[in-house]
Amino acid sequence: MTPSPAKPFRVIETGLRGGRANIAFDQALIEARREGKIPDTIRFLRFRPSALIGIHQFLSHEIKVDYCSTHGIETVRRITGGGGLYFDEGQIGWELVFDRATLGLTDLAEVTRRICEAAALGLQKLGLPARYRPRNDIEVDGRKISGTGGFFDGNLIFYQGTLLIDFDPAKMLACLNVPAEKLAKRGIDSAAQRVVTMREIMGDALPDLEDIYDGLVAGFAEGLGIAPQWGAITPYEEELTERAFREEIGTDEYVTMLDAPPVSDGLVSASLTGRGGTVRADIRLEGPHRELIREALITGDFFVTPPRLVFDLEASLRGVNVADAGRTIENFFARSSADFLSLSAGDFRQVIEMALRQRGITAAAS
Repeated sequence: MTPSPAKPFRVIETGLRGGRANIAFDQALIEARREGKIPDTIRFLRFRPSALIGIHQFLSHEIKVDYCSTHGIETVRRITGGGGLYFDEGQIGWELVFDRATLGLTDLAEVTRRICEAAALGLQKLGLPARYRPRNDIEVDGRKISGTGGFFDGNLIFYQGTLLIDFDPAKMLACLNVPAEKLAKRGIDSAAQRVVTMREIMGDALPDLEDIYDGLVAGFAEGLGIAPQWGAITPYEEELTERAFREEIGTDEYVTMLDAPPVSDGLVSASLTGRGGTVRADIRLEGPHRELIREALITGDFFVTPPRLVFDLEASLRGVNVADAGRTIENFFARSSADFLSLSAGDFRQVIEMALRQRGITAAAS
């Protein structure tokens, strides 16, 4: 039986851009691919100094906003999940946007494994003993050199990763609110121990950018069974990018759309942390006995697809009696097409019910 020919992918490099402009290009890639205006694509990107948060995170919980403003570091909200990141010229980004049918991948965990293994293979071709480590990291000798994440958007898969070529952990700690437990209370030394850069491993033998790109492309070609070819950015993509930047992603309103709600008597909160990430619920109650959910805010560094599923879950809880919350969540997920990376629908129900149990505690204390 003759094997199927490798599926073609366009490869582009979009140069050094601001953080919000890079994320706007992400949105343009998805829209242009959905419309059939571009082929399946691999993109390489570089950032001016930027502090980025995941789409479901509180801004001020993750980023030292005042520091970033004072030091010219752009604050950015991604269109993907995950946690806070610091990017500058010492790292590159890589990403893929393609139709589900291209590789026949239908499960987010399988997508993650296949793409991360292919990226690790590309780094091996550059002389690095890189390995995929679930849930979504690529490591060298137990130290992280690349973090990744993505989601399904209808028939499309959008998946992205970072690669640490050079890195100053002091810069990261200066602009991100890194949880103490992640650093084992050792500050910069711990941050440096958790990650590794290509420069630290390879020294003077560090390849130039073009060779790094070529190594990753070769890994994707072999690991995913595709046929990548370098191509050009289209004017249509730049047009969509400019529009996404101007109307949404480049605006302060988009970046600040989630922030910690002010504390009040009607607010109950809880968080749940596991190997799939952290999910937090902040729920504002109303009614004579605080028996109704006025609004729910669900945040964290988790990956869920489609990303707007969390917003739909929040909407489904508005006006619901506290006693009916669990059943409402169960019914919501029963009719949704959610896909999780190491989380489950049960985790969302658990954290919301944990928050609602605070209702009785706060009522007794008042």
